[in-house]
Amino acid sequence: MTQAYTAPPGTRIGHVHLKVADLERSIAFYRDVIGLEVTQRYGAQAAFLSAGGYHHHLGLNTWESLGGPRPPRNAVGLYHTAFLYPDRTALARAFRRVIEAGVEIEGAADHGVSEAIYFSDPDGNGIELYRDRAEADWPRDAKGQLQMVNARLDLDGLLALAAT
Repeated sequence: MTQAYTAPPGTRIGHVHLKVADLERSIAFYRDVIGLEVTQRYGAQAAFLSAGGYHHHLGLNTWESLGGPRPPRNAVGLYHTAFLYPDRTALARAFRRVIEAGVEIEGAADHGVSEAIYFSDPDGNGIELYRDRAEADWPRDAKGQLQMVNARLDLDGLLALAAT
């Protein structure tokens, strides 16, 4: 490849497809905890889920992984799948669902550009729930370059917002 290439501005990641050990367990997690809807099933080996009626944001399959073990934390692979919420209240409500389901929170951060909560699904696949701040509010240096941070996220304040 001799020429540099930049993807067009409208490009985005459309969906993620995960190998899972137990399809029914994974469907239950992504449906009942994350709140996605099953849009289609392929027998007992695969399912597609989405938010808002889209054909699918998430694919799950056991084609090569039925009954398989969780990968070790130091293995290569997908770090996490990020679910973007439209606003802080929606993120707060999603976070409350995760807590009420008894899911262990592995991390949380205020990145300046966004607020994020991290945990894993039953197969050890990382999940990020987040909301973006308005681009005008993103932290920038004197030259206008983006300056993301990794600051403490006020989880109690976020949960309090879920009650509104």
